[in-house]
Amino acid sequence: MAALFAGDSGTGKTMSAEVIAADLGLDLYVVDLSTVVDKYVGQTEKNLERIFTEAAGVNGVLLFDEADAIFGKRSEVSDAHDRYANMESAYLLQRMESFDGVAILTTNLRANLDEAFIRRLDVIVDFPVPDQELRRSLWDHCLGTDLPRAADVDLDRCARTYELSGGAIRACAVTAGYLAAAAGGPVTMAQLVAAAEREYRKLGRLLPTSR
Repeated sequence: MAALFAGDSGTGKTMSAEVIAADLGLDLYVVDLSTVVDKYVGQTEKNLERIFTEAAGVNGVLLFDEADAIFGKRSEVSDAHDRYANMESAYLLQRMESFDGVAILTTNLRANLDEAFIRRLDVIVDFPVPDQELRRSLWDHCLGTDLPRAADVDLDRCARTYELSGGAIRACAVTAGYLAAAAGGPVTMAQLVAAAEREYRKLGRLLPTSR
């Protein structure tokens, strides 16, 4: 089976692949396609062939990260580079279809993928950015029950103000936890705000105007 997981960074694509592998009782092998693609003609196919050859000897799930590195929209064949880039994509699809196991592709940019390739996949799963209600649940879950919270902690405000993915919210919770530990007290709202604003800056996004 060949599947595509599409969604923004931090929405749970890799974690879902881990859950699937665990549920099947199989190991998960992660392949970063951006490191497999080679500028030299024919080298990408050799790299892919080596991966599939080794994978054939193990009982696991193959996870190909950054699929858009090789599955970008096929260009008009204007030179040899375009022709070989298209051949690399076709080769990977062929090997995935003949692979006797589960292969999962992930991408942050589904719009950049060639529709002809997408149609040949068995399963396509979109991972949306969480809405406000789900963000509130994620804040609560990521902070957990063992970490004490100050009385001023307002998770509804966090969910309403900061439009973050699950992965980003988890990072905020970890940062706030460290800040609380350094201060020797419970997690405060000020620490959560500081953690969220730090995450926004890390992502290169403008801070919300209403905080």
